[in-house]
Amino acid sequence: MKPLGTGDPLRLGPYRLLGVLGEGGMGKVYFGQNSFGGKAAVKVLHPELAHDMNLAQRFVREAQVAQSVTSAGVARVLGAHTDGGRPWIATEFLTGPTLDDAIRNHGPLDEPTLRALASSLARTLAEIHAAGLIHRDLKPANIVLTSAGPRVIDFGIARPEHGLTLTTTGQIPVTPGFGAPEQVLGRRVGPAADMFSLGAVLIYAITGAQAFTGTHVAAVQYEVVHGEPRMDRVPPHLAPLIGPCLAKDPAHRPTPGQLAAALAPARGTERVWGHGPLASDIKEREAAIHHLTTVITASDSGGMSRRRLLTALAVGGAVLTGAGATAWWMGNRGDSGPYALPPAADTPMADPVAATDGNPKPLWGPVQLLDEQGGGLLPVRDVVLAVGAAEAGVTAYSVIDGKRRWHAPDPVPAAGIITMSDALVAAVNKKGDIVTFVASSGQARWSAPAAAKYILAADDSAVYVVTENGRLRGISRSDGSILWTVRPKVLLDDAFRPRGVAGGSRLVIATGEGRVLALDTADGHEVWKIDDHSPVGQTGLDPVLHKDTVLINGATLTARNLSDGTERWAKTNTINGEPRPTPPFLVQDDTVYSAQGPYILAFDATDGTEVWRSPKGSFLDSPVVVQGDAVCAFSSKAGEGKGWELCAMSRRDNKNVWRRPLPKDAGSYWLLGDGNRLFVRAGAGVTALPVFA
Repeated sequence: MKPLGTGDPLRLGPYRLLGVLGEGGMGKVYFGQNSFGGKAAVKVLHPELAHDMNLAQRFVREAQVAQSVTSAGVARVLGAHTDGGRPWIATEFLTGPTLDDAIRNHGPLDEPTLRALASSLARTLAEIHAAGLIHRDLKPANIVLTSAGPRVIDFGIARPEHGLTLTTTGQIPVTPGFGAPEQVLGRRVGPAADMFSLGAVLIYAITGAQAFTGTHVAAVQYEVVHGEPRMDRVPPHLAPLIGPCLAKDPAHRPTPGQLAAALAPARGTERVWGHGPLASDIKEREAAIHHLTTVITASDSGGMSRRRLLTALAVGGAVLTGAGATAWWMGNRGDSGPYALPPAADTPMADPVAATDGNPKPLWGPVQLLDEQGGGLLPVRDVVLAVGAAEAGVTAYSVIDGKRRWHAPDPVPAAGIITMSDALVAAVNKKGDIVTFVASSGQARWSAPAAAKYILAADDSAVYVVTENGRLRGISRSDGSILWTVRPKVLLDDAFRPRGVAGGSRLVIATGEGRVLALDTADGHEVWKIDDHSPVGQTGLDPVLHKDTVLINGATLTARNLSDGTERWAKTNTINGEPRPTPPFLVQDDTVYSAQGPYILAFDATDGTEVWRSPKGSFLDSPVVVQGDAVCAFSSKAGEGKGWELCAMSRRDNKNVWRRPLPKDAGSYWLLGDGNRLFVRAGAGVTALPVFA
């Protein structure tokens, strides 16, 4: 990406232009961002060509026609218009290498990846043709490999590196070696022309070489019309499947559906886009674009200029992240304006106590912070937040002594709260607005209209909510604007409040009906879902992110790829031969801790192997906390009638260290930990206890 130069527009339509992605003989392609944070590739005719009214009108008209294609396999056309004599087309910006870049950087595709590519592209062509359109220029440079799979571009669509495919009036763009014979000869073309191009693309993908070659363009085109494709490097069992696509007679080529059936990938092959060098390439580009747009938004308040930033990030035409430049810029943002992120407070660490069998003296409490039944706690660095206390709203108490630090009356307790980078607290007020406060001091920061009912999750760029009418909505952290609103295919306004977690370009939501839904945080479209992850009994689903994995409790404790939802490992808890649900669990230091009936078990987060087992108890659905060397959970007091106790066990030697009885019939019990402290809730009272080293 290059910085804007002299004569480049600063804005086209709703898009602020941030840099130049590419340039061709007909025009330029810019990287743009609208006021909602949406990213787009904005294609513009050169000024001297914009005066040709026929060309300008056809430029916009063809893009408007392309908007009728609704396939998920194409880059969407977001808008097309003429502003002040400058025709422009805005299309969805796709993050990932083109197929030719991928082959150049990582070599030819293996067979499973080729089958996944072929199946996806064939389905996309079928949907394009169903809309009454033909792509006419399918080639490796017009196929982008994203984390969600291949996407076709330049279908009235801009892609940064390749400029415009539009030619002068009456001409049809043909890429030597990929255009069909009838295109080369200037004859009328139909959907079969795209199938010829797809065959040539697949040969290139599996061999790294074009099907038709020559010493110059005319020689290549002669081979397309009269010669035979080079199939010698195509695996023998694939050649009869791909070869018919390259038939000279369009009538002898397969349809998209026939090719998709012939090259159908094995089950689970879609995961190829989430693993290996290609996946790493995609993730690096996603991170670079995310950082670029986040920093650009922040730069409005001063600091590094746009030109200097783009120059620092642009290397060889591809957007890359420079660690040194990133650290310099983030360190000099300052705290100016309501949307700037203040520094998070330090966590004051409590001194651990000796590991004895005695009953440790509380650090403070019990203090009545909550109602008897409702509300909850959330430790955030130097405060513990109480939601649903006797006084409405959110109240913060010092983790050191339990004294009241600040109070915000506006938040609705039932809507929940989340933290952003441990620096801000986000909540929902009675009007449905998002309201934010500095976690340590309670200072009010920014607010934004959201029509929110529940607050679900937050990541580095947005806060995600469920609206009053059951839609999902992303709210920008950089300016409070609405990024997107979608209606999911699952019910979110039922009696059970949904749980959500965000990270790694995914928003994962678990519903009270036992369904799990993953959305792309860029635009809210569905990436994957699970309809049958139903909990057994009354235990709700509560997803947790760990690196590139999402872990989900319920009928089984399951680890799934965050990118595509494929299962990595699963653990089913049975007691006396009967399945029992896994309650909410803890992930810490690459280890998953979970109450599994008579034991607290710890599993390796990578492969699910058991790495620790507690002494036998009766932990049922207890939460688990790990602080210092202590693994802590609630256990029923077997043989002593009804009642509960807090058990602290050693991670080193798997022994009980101490037990602390809990008040009987308190109503609600919960356990949290942070800063070498245990926060124990028993009804309305909260007690802070030390841990042992």
